[in-house]
Amino acid sequence: MPIDPRTPVLVGYGQVNQHTENPEVEPVDLMVAAARDAADPRVLEAVDAVRVVNLLSWRYRDPGLLLAQRLRADKAVTRYTGIGGNVPQTLVNLACLDIQEGRADVVLIAGAETWRTKMKMRAAGTKADWTKQDESVPLAPGSDETMAMAGPGDLKIHLDRPAYVYPMFEQAVRIAAGESPEEHRRRIGELWAQFSAVAAGNPHAWSREALTAEQIWRPSPTNRMISWPYTKLMNSNNMVDQGAALILTWAEKATYLQIPAERWVFPYAGADAHDTYAIGERAQFHTSPAIRIAGRRALELAGTGIDDIDLVDVYSCFPSAVQVAASELGLPVGDADRPLTVTGGLTFAGGPWNNYVSHSIATMAEKLAAQPGTRGLITANGGYLTKHSFGVYGTEPPASAFRWEDVQADVDREPTRTELVDWSGLGTVESWTTPVDRDGKPEKAFLAVRTPEDARVLAVIPSAAEAEVTVTDDIAGAPVRVHADGTAALE
Repeated sequence: MPIDPRTPVLVGYGQVNQHTENPEVEPVDLMVAAARDAADPRVLEAVDAVRVVNLLSWRYRDPGLLLAQRLRADKAVTRYTGIGGNVPQTLVNLACLDIQEGRADVVLIAGAETWRTKMKMRAAGTKADWTKQDESVPLAPGSDETMAMAGPGDLKIHLDRPAYVYPMFEQAVRIAAGESPEEHRRRIGELWAQFSAVAAGNPHAWSREALTAEQIWRPSPTNRMISWPYTKLMNSNNMVDQGAALILTWAEKATYLQIPAERWVFPYAGADAHDTYAIGERAQFHTSPAIRIAGRRALELAGTGIDDIDLVDVYSCFPSAVQVAASELGLPVGDADRPLTVTGGLTFAGGPWNNYVSHSIATMAEKLAAQPGTRGLITANGGYLTKHSFGVYGTEPPASAFRWEDVQADVDREPTRTELVDWSGLGTVESWTTPVDRDGKPEKAFLAVRTPEDARVLAVIPSAAEAEVTVTDDIAGAPVRVHADGTAALE
């Protein structure tokens, strides 16, 4: 069957790691290296759209402009994104629509972080001397995009970082499964050990040592507890210097550019949506309507089902994110024949802030191209299991045009929960997490509390001594007294 000439196709996918200390290398340098790994100069010079994933290691006014200049893509129109791990897949979805509808010919999506180098320089008391664009350079379109990361209830008690929120989701996953804390820690250790094994076989992974489940879940001098029940090895690893680049064009243009057909990977379909931005308003902490609705819609648009997908990469900043997504998508956890990652995940393959999914798409494309006839699913997550993007890929030409939907209207019809910010009274513990210090001692405990009316209140036990019981006992369902200032004490 002939291919529609405007069929979007992923033709370039490059990745770079910088393990040696080199303060001279800045994020744009890694993006250039990744782009050159993705395609030859002829293809790069044909790029007419450069879209850069938001980066945290350095601030450029228009990083896409620097990248285009270095690659001699003189006609490229640039864009810089907002924050979120969902962004790379969303960019692919939008690029496919632009290509299909004739608004772009060759799109370069790139991102990079040199966070490891920056932190090492900061520790040494030195500052990076990287490119500063003159103020005459206009800010790239999209630079001012923002994403709400917390609601008033979170902010009130300083529940203000992923390392606190995701372990609270993890407790909810455990409670819903009816597991004891010890059983659950062992099980998520086994899940993460499988991810570690995948990373060991991934040449692009940051950490390629295969670790056992016990090495992962049990605290040790090199693997301290961060916030119960998560050790360091259950957290995303942002201490990396990594870059990735993706190049998309249309079938006829790919032929014109003489890109070998065996490198072609077709994006079939995509979908995007978000759950409520305030976590206190989520109906449940162990579910995600946006993942369920958008993920399944992407598969429907691609004309396939989850059982027909050969390779999967589920966004893996923390184990709870993987388990929630797998449950909503109908994916078995721990399947030796179909692991839930192609890279090894953000702990082991590397978690370069917003840009991990550029790496997962690049790795997925490599693996699909090496196995003609296969299909892959990418999931992407931004915020606190908040913003979600999905992409279905394959090596066979699609039966129809690329299809994409924003299914937010369907998600918005799903039930939510009332969050009370200034409530006081006696409630019950729904979920919790306990941050610890470097000596392994509890500092405090964050709680999600259900009121007698089944609303939710976020609260904190500020006393380290009183928080001790939250790591020794299973306090699910325990009575707790919440005060109007957001502090709480177990009854």
